[in-house]
Amino acid sequence: MNANRDIGLERFNVADAGASAHSLVTCLDVPRWVNDILAARPYADRGALMKQVDSASSPLRPDEIARALQRHPRIGDRISGGDADARMSRSEQSGVDATDPAVKDRLTEGNHAYEAKFGQVFLISATGLHAEEILARLDERLTNDPAAEQRIIERELRSIAKLRLAQLLDA
Repeated sequence: MNANRDIGLERFNVADAGASAHSLVTCLDVPRWVNDILAARPYADRGALMKQVDSASSPLRPDEIARALQRHPRIGDRISGGDADARMSRSEQSGVDATDPAVKDRLTEGNHAYEAKFGQVFLISATGLHAEEILARLDERLTNDPAAEQRIIERELRSIAKLRLAQLLDA
C-alpha cells in the first residue's frame, strides 16, 4: 500500500455532494462555506483542503457566526445524544471536568458573564485543553471589546472546522 495515499481525502473528493454537505455542516454550519468547500473539489492534498477552509471562512459575516454558534454547546455542559455534533463536542471537551463543583460553578459564572457581555455562547477550540486553561482564556476574553471578540470567535470557528474535518477524513 502506498503510504502517501490519503484514502479519506480521496473518498471526500468523489463523495456525493449531498452527503458531503451534511457532514461539512457538522464542521461549520455556514451554507456558503459548505458550498465553497464542495465546489473546489477535488483537492490534491489535505493542505489544499485546509487552505480552502481558511479562504472560504475568511471572513465570516456576523449572521454566519451566529448560525454556526447555534451548533455549539456551552463549555462544561454535559452533551448527550449520538449525532455527530454531540460526539465531536464530547471529544473536544474531554479535558473539562465539569463534575468538580468548583469548576462547574466557575464555568457557569463565566459562561453567564460572557453571554451577558457579548450576547452569544463562549466558544473556544477546547481540544487538548483542561478546565483551568479554558477558564483562564474565558477570563481573558471577558476583557475584550465586541469587535476583538468577534475576530477571536471567527478564528475559533475556523480552528474547530479544521479539527472536525480532519476527523471526518480519518473516520
